[in-house]
Amino acid sequence: MVTGMDAVRVLPFGEHAVLAEVASLEDVLALRASLSAPLPGVVELVPAARTILVRFAPPATAASVRAWIAGAGTAPAGAAAEDAASVVLPIVYDGPDVAAAADLLGVGAETLVARHAAAVWTVAFTGFAPGFGYLTSPDWPFDVPRLDVPRTRVPAGSVGLAGVFTGAYPRETPGGWRLIGRTSAPLFAPDAAAPVLLAPGTTVRFDPARGSVSSAPGGPTAPGRAVASGRPALRIDEPGLLATVQDLGRPGRAHLGIAGSGALDRGALRTANRLVGNAQDAAAIEITLGGFRATATADGWFALAGAWGRIRLDDREVDPYQAHRWHAGEQLHVDWFDHGARAYLALRGGIAAPVSVGSRATDVMSGVGPAPLRAGDEVGTGDASAGPIPPVDVSPWGAPHDDLLEIALEPGPRADWFPASSRAALFDAVWTVTGDADRVGIRLDGPVLERHRTGELPSEGMTPGALQVPPGGRPTILMADGPVTGGYPVIAVATDAALDLLAQARPGTGIRFRHARPHA
Repeated sequence: MVTGMDAVRVLPFGEHAVLAEVASLEDVLALRASLSAPLPGVVELVPAARTILVRFAPPATAASVRAWIAGAGTAPAGAAAEDAASVVLPIVYDGPDVAAAADLLGVGAETLVARHAAAVWTVAFTGFAPGFGYLTSPDWPFDVPRLDVPRTRVPAGSVGLAGVFTGAYPRETPGGWRLIGRTSAPLFAPDAAAPVLLAPGTTVRFDPARGSVSSAPGGPTAPGRAVASGRPALRIDEPGLLATVQDLGRPGRAHLGIAGSGALDRGALRTANRLVGNAQDAAAIEITLGGFRATATADGWFALAGAWGRIRLDDREVDPYQAHRWHAGEQLHVDWFDHGARAYLALRGGIAAPVSVGSRATDVMSGVGPAPLRAGDEVGTGDASAGPIPPVDVSPWGAPHDDLLEIALEPGPRADWFPASSRAALFDAVWTVTGDADRVGIRLDGPVLERHRTGELPSEGMTPGALQVPPGGRPTILMADGPVTGGYPVIAVATDAALDLLAQARPGTGIRFRHARPHA
């Protein structure tokens, strides 16, 4: 159990989160149980192997959250809420690694299977993929090494072992766990009211008696198409490098393994929507680097905001940051951008893509939401208009400044893993955005940030803006579709306001970091 608040180390994690660190997974479960009394403004608790990421918004502050953690008391290890969910998973123990895993542990395959089926498991935390739960049990004494070479394809529904955990893959994905069986349970169903079956705290039993069920597990193995929904609006002729449907995302679900996703430049999305009289959170099309063409299939209105390039409607040029009438049959051409990386095409009424886990946003990493748009897709509009198209918009606008960005950083939880020289180099250098920059993360080129602590870091909660430093020493800034947990130390975290600036960073853009101003 957590023996006292001295056992909890609370670390900074940017503007809107702190990381509560304890000594063991057992202590994580105990601390999570002790934090059951809500604090206004706490948005989410994201448990991991040794930590709980606490995300908050006003009226909560870092100080009030720290006080809440300190005053939460303790709970016995393994304590759980009385109303915690309980799930029985059908399983067939026919995985390709049953015999090999049993040999590694020095037991027979029948013994391994019997112990696994008899154990009462608890979902300690989620991560890796939406709905992928890390299950632990006091009845399970084994520590199983991962495969030396991960599989490139693990079928959906596979049940595996890794370390002290067992888990089931909600969708087809690469993976290095040793596979002992398969389940047909609906592990992840993005359209359901409760999309994740194995949420943290859920009690789980495996039942081989029900394992004859042969249907595939629920949940998608690929994103759905965003076509033939709502009123006809346009046909995609050329999507360019990448065109996706985005709104303001699905925040507050990282504890289920689901990233927030949504528009990378939220300010530009809001502006484009406002220009056509939509609600600010309406879905629009995020165009990456340009090269986009679409033809209207019905009369409507559109506006573009964000990145800057030549825009033509049939044979005439039009301006961004203005609402324009778009008649059926006219082709819109958004040329390759001269400045910035992402523009937002808002249609009056909003894009009517299907809703997945509370949002129409495309998550390119996990596959939640509609698939990226492709040539031939028909896109419709919905009912997101919130008023008339404003006659004048007084917001200042202009080309994004993408030659050299100044990005404010808040402290990260693992800054103490780096010597003073590396922390100074982070702020002294001019970093360059590499070609490896997308909705998941932005890899930077610059000096190597040496560590003076080189051990492994158990996976812990992540947020957009986190600067992870892998062993190579050059940071990656996580973006909206980035992983919800990660095992590289976070040296610093970009401020929330800086995320919109980073959304417009393109390969070759320079970045200089500065310390964020102290909070009032």
